[in-house]
Order: sequence, then structure tokens, then C-alpha cells
Amino acid sequence: MEEEEEDPSTKPLGRLSVFYYGVGHMLNDITASCWFTYLLLFLTQIGLSPRDAAIVMLSGQVADGFATIFIGELIDRFGHFKIWHAAGSLLVAISFSSVFGGCLPCSLLHNNSSTIETLSYSMFAAIFNIGWAATQVSHMAMVNCITLNSTSRVALTSSRNAFSMVANLGLYAIALVVFGVSEAVTKENTESQYRWIAYSSITVGCCFVVIFLMGTKEPRLRINLRETSRARIPWSYWFRKILYYQVAMVYLLTRLVLNVSQAYLAFFVIDDLQMAQSAKALIPAIIYVCSFVVSVMLQEIPWNGKRLKAYYCAGGIIWIFCGISILLLPRSINSYMYAISVFIGIANAVMLVTSISMQSVLIGSKLGGCAFVCGSLSFLDKMSCGLALYVLQSHQGTSPKVDVNIKEYFYFSVTRYGLGLVPAVCSLVGVVVTYFMELDSTILKPLCQPLLLE
Repeated sequence: MEEEEEDPSTKPLGRLSVFYYGVGHMLNDITASCWFTYLLLFLTQIGLSPRDAAIVMLSGQVADGFATIFIGELIDRFGHFKIWHAAGSLLVAISFSSVFGGCLPCSLLHNNSSTIETLSYSMFAAIFNIGWAATQVSHMAMVNCITLNSTSRVALTSSRNAFSMVANLGLYAIALVVFGVSEAVTKENTESQYRWIAYSSITVGCCFVVIFLMGTKEPRLRINLRETSRARIPWSYWFRKILYYQVAMVYLLTRLVLNVSQAYLAFFVIDDLQMAQSAKALIPAIIYVCSFVVSVMLQEIPWNGKRLKAYYCAGGIIWIFCGISILLLPRSINSYMYAISVFIGIANAVMLVTSISMQSVLIGSKLGGCAFVCGSLSFLDKMSCGLALYVLQSHQGTSPKVDVNIKEYFYFSVTRYGLGLVPAVCSLVGVVVTYFMELDSTILKPLCQPLLLE
């Protein structure tokens, strides 16, 4: 046991290592936040039908899903995490502005047909998501090659999630300013609004990518471990493990909770609750402030398998109650959405940090397959989210009107189902699957330097 504690690979990490790693996904996070929060809203505002908007979203998700598998395999074979991260970030920066920058082929062909618009946005969405996948898989897989200490792995994941919240808050701050100073009267005004949001997001995200690349060293743990640990692990090894399927299910459900709810939050706030335009930036901001605080707090806990399970279940139960509240929330008391958003933020942080950390428990010291695990789980996430959003969006506007109050009418709309029912059901299933998991119960030491002031 003493020899194991002296092994550098199991020593707890310092504060700077955790910080530099944490900022590495901010470009992905700020662009993904814009993607899930505003893409469907933007496309429908410029005239695309809900089904065409769903096709654009689906094309990006499918490209992302297949790219994660392919890129994960290449990373396992050749390594070089930072090169993949830098290349993916460059592709994201170049392509993202085109997603929200208007229809380039329409301008070249002088044809504004909906078919050409849909094809154009779908093409740029696919390119953007391929770059996004390269950055995501390389960054996620690095966690397992930086350290074998399970508590430090959770700290790295928590740091990443905390800065993800910072990125999301940055997006909503940018959006709040843009929506406040400009008015979308015409299609051109709308495209201009979102173009400014995209350019600003890319600029902020790229600054943090540079900090990550300068401050983080290429992980050497994979090279320094015993040959049996660093040898490439065949795919069949993971498919024989029950824990792989359990972790995959929990991660998939967690991503469905976060992404589907985020995609329909702005719609619900504006269309169903008829709140002020500023609420479509303010309510998401509250969610991410709460998630940031919780993510930082999670870094101070000595982690083991039982605690991962307990915290995930707690987050899932909170989301179930939030989903029920959203389903039953009438327009007359829409201000309660601010209170609900606080609990959504807490649940999001707890569920995401613990579900990603379960991947590290699954991988353990089998570093030769870490990128495949991250890539395959991400593939399931992208495909399921893309299909779920396509199905929901295809039925947008077909929901019947239901009388739930003599004085009040409101729709049990697709938006309400997407924000309330789908996340609640996914959380319930995730809690059940987590309950039956068997995770390692060993507690390793926390960070050698606390991230919170004592």
C-alpha cells in the first residue's frame, strides 16, 4: 500500500494542473451552449420549418457521433492528445461562424430556397461537429492518462465542468448584450445578431484554448506505465464488461437530460410562459451559476464508487422533481421558473460530473482503450440526442390545447415535454441503472492543494 502511495501516477494533483486542464474545453463548451440553446430558435426565426431545423440539428449530431468513434480509435493508436485538441479547436473556430453566419451558398447562387438553406446549414453543422468531436474526445481521454488517482480524476472532471459553466455564462452574457442593443425586425437583423454572438464566442473560447495548450503537458503516464497497461485494448474487451453498458446508459441518459432541456429552455420561457425576451438569457445564466458553484464544491470531496452512485442518484431525483414542476407550471406564475432553474443547475452539475467520472472508474489503468471508451459513449450520446431532438422538433406545433384551469389555458406542448417530461424520465431510468452498478469503493486522497479557500 505504501509503495502504491509513492507511485507518482497515484499522487494527488496540484491546483495549477487542474486549472490548466479545466479551461481546455471552453471553446467547445461556449459553442455547444450556443448550438443547443439557440440553433433551433435561430433557424425557425429566419424562416426554416421546424422539421428542416431538426434536420440541420440531426446532421450535426450524426457527424459528431461517427467522428467520435473514428477519432477515438486514432487517438488510441497514435496518441498525441494535444495535437488532436488543437486541430479540432481550429476546425471549430473556422466553421462555427458559418453555422450562424447566414446561408453562403444562397448568396453565391442567388437562390434562397428552403432546400438550399437546409443543405447549407447542415453541411456547416457537420463540419463544426467533426472538429468539436476531435476536441472533446482528446480532452476527455486525457483525464485518465494524466493520473490514476480517482479523486484527482474527479477533480479534473469537476474543473472542466466548472469552466463549462463559465463558458455558458459567458455566452449568455454576450447574448444578453446583443439582444439588448439590437432588435431583430428582419431576417438580416436576426442573422446579424447571431453572427455577433458566434464571433464573440469564438474569440473568448480561443483565448482559453491557448492557455490550455501552453499550460498542459502531453500526458506521459500512458508511456510510463507497464507494457500490459499501455497496450492497445481491443474493443471486445469493453463489450464483455457489464459495467461498460451501465456506464454507457447512465452517460447517454445524462446527456439527454442536459441537451434536450437546454434546447427547449428558450422556447419554453418565451413561447409557453411568455416571459420577457431577457429571460431566455437570464434563466439559463442562473442555471449555470448554480452549476459552477456546485462543480467547484465537488472538487473538494474524497471520491469513491459509493459516493459517485449516491451523488448521481441525488442529482437525478432533484431533476425528476424539476421536470414535474415544469410540466405543471402555469403561465400565471411563470416567475417560479427562476426558482426551478436553481435546482436544475444543481442537478445538472452533480449528474454530469459523476457520470463522466464513472467512465474513469470503468477505464481504471487500462489506458490503451481510454479514447475508445470516451468516443463510443459520446457516439451514443450524439446519436440519441440528435434523434430525440429530431422527433420532438418534427412534432412541434401539433400539441392539443388542454384546459387545466378555468381561468387559464396553456399547451402541453412539445416544448413542455422536451424540457420537463423527457429529462424527468431519463433521470429516473439513470437513477435505477446507477443503483445496480458495482463501483470500486476505495477512497484516495484529495487534491494536494485545495481549490477552495479554507
